[in-house]
Amino acid sequence: MESGTSSPQPPQSDLLDVFPQKGLEPGDIVVLVLYFLFVLAVGLWSTVKTKRDTVKGYFLAGGDMVWWPGLFSVLMLAWIFLPIYIAGQVDMYAGAIFIQQSLHLDLYLAIVGLLAITAVYTVAGGLAAVIYTDALQTLIMLIGALTLMGYSFAAVGGMEGLKEKYFLALASNRSENSSCGLPREDAFHIFRDPLTSDLPWPGVLFGMSIPSLWYWCTDQVIVQRTLAAKNLSHAKGGALMAAYLKVLPLFIMVFPGMVSRILFPDQVACADPEICRKICSNPSGCSDIAYPKLVLELLPTGLRGLMMAVMVAALMSSLTSIFNSASTIFTMDLWNHLRPRASEKELMIVGRVFVLLLVLVSILWIPVIQASQGGQLFIYIQSISSYLQPPVAVVFIMGCFWKRTNEKGAFWGLISGLLLGLVRLVLDFIYVEPRCDQPDERPVLVKSIHYLYFSMILSTVTLITVSTVSWFTEPPSKEMVSHLTWFTRHDPVVQKEQAPPAAPLSLALSQNGMPEASSSSRVQFEMVQENMSKTHSCDMTPKQSKVVKAILWLCGIQDKGKEELPARPEPVIVSLEENPLVKTLLDVNLIFCVSCAIFIWGYFA
Repeated sequence: MESGTSSPQPPQSDLLDVFPQKGLEPGDIVVLVLYFLFVLAVGLWSTVKTKRDTVKGYFLAGGDMVWWPGLFSVLMLAWIFLPIYIAGQVDMYAGAIFIQQSLHLDLYLAIVGLLAITAVYTVAGGLAAVIYTDALQTLIMLIGALTLMGYSFAAVGGMEGLKEKYFLALASNRSENSSCGLPREDAFHIFRDPLTSDLPWPGVLFGMSIPSLWYWCTDQVIVQRTLAAKNLSHAKGGALMAAYLKVLPLFIMVFPGMVSRILFPDQVACADPEICRKICSNPSGCSDIAYPKLVLELLPTGLRGLMMAVMVAALMSSLTSIFNSASTIFTMDLWNHLRPRASEKELMIVGRVFVLLLVLVSILWIPVIQASQGGQLFIYIQSISSYLQPPVAVVFIMGCFWKRTNEKGAFWGLISGLLLGLVRLVLDFIYVEPRCDQPDERPVLVKSIHYLYFSMILSTVTLITVSTVSWFTEPPSKEMVSHLTWFTRHDPVVQKEQAPPAAPLSLALSQNGMPEASSSSRVQFEMVQENMSKTHSCDMTPKQSKVVKAILWLCGIQDKGKEELPARPEPVIVSLEENPLVKTLLDVNLIFCVSCAIFIWGYFA
């Protein structure tokens, strides 16, 4: 029976129209290729511009980055943990969905192509290349996403049209006797029912804030950028820029995704498992294709290629950051501990090889994510974060704000919290959430406790463990917590007596393969070694082929000869002082930014 209402109906798409209907045209391919070449040029330019032949230059961009590329910086300076593998693998899968479908390439072929471009300037340039290309790609992403937002709202009649048509966007093949595939009544609300909703408001307010605190305040990917800033004010400026950009995702990502359901309900909102499998190869649902579907169907030629570049930019930006940060942690914290006398050349090589290993792990993890994310990639990301990140965040907070926290308390807090989180993670992999039309026979621990509530439970268990163990064990000395907590950050600097300059000479002799000697004999022995090895050094240099030299240059390893001794490390000057005018300006922006966030939360609550 036809409805007599005159309200606009969303356009209907062909039932089994295999995603996507449109692909990239020659004009789009040209835009995409030009973008790739431009990004590679920027990345390789940064490898020449910046100092990358030292550990600090490669992993911290020489500690001389200005504030404007630090678009993804955070408000606090610290780091502690390494669960970045999952994030890298998730980003890889998300990008592969778009690339596979738009170019009709095999999933793994698309991934290998992306990794080849990403790895070139990450391995070659270090953090400097990552930051400069991130700054470029942020601009590209903003332009493309804002353009698509304009097209999306124009297609549905603005915000009012979105609110009206969204609840009418139903798949034509949906069973009338089933609630599967229906839009949620609270779709436009942030705070939802605490018991029956998909995102209960206590979990959003508290449970989600804990993993968020971990990511923005302790994750190496973010913190490494603040450590590369020139000073504290530059780091704050980058954090504020990131905070302003964080206002945009609601408008450039969430709302366009809802528009995609309105325009293509049979694909994006499919409810029948068999039809969903034919559309997007996932019987659980096809909500993951909402954004790329919108790009390929709505935008004209040229702009479609630009948005393809935007999607690839988002993927490459995340991957380069993750690869460089993971390499930093492995090289400086693990390898340096196993081989404390390792030379800078060895550390540089190890860091780059580890990036290549991460590339391999990322590819191998794709099928796991594809099988377990259940049609909603965001849910997969948040649930994994809620199981692994709260213990680290709690230990970090306790260490910063309670001077009584000690090593044993932190250790047992992490052990108890991570073991509990891993148990829930394994149960989630074993007992997959059933589809809408199937009974839920999962254990109570998995079925009844939302992952955001589990995040709160995990945080409480970790907090109790850290507090109890720290209280009943020996407290750390004042020297151990000096400058390492909020209350001791301004402690006076105690100058430690430095040994004579034998350490640099010892390192040089070690690199030359010579035996150890006393401090005085080291100086004399080095002088003899220098004079005797000049001819030998000249004989060895021509034997390096051009290919070997090119590889060494690409890795930032320069043969400086034996006549140059490693320079004595300059004393590190750490200052928390800020220009009063700049500090006031930053504080005002902080208050304004927080006010904007509170307003948006209140408006959509």
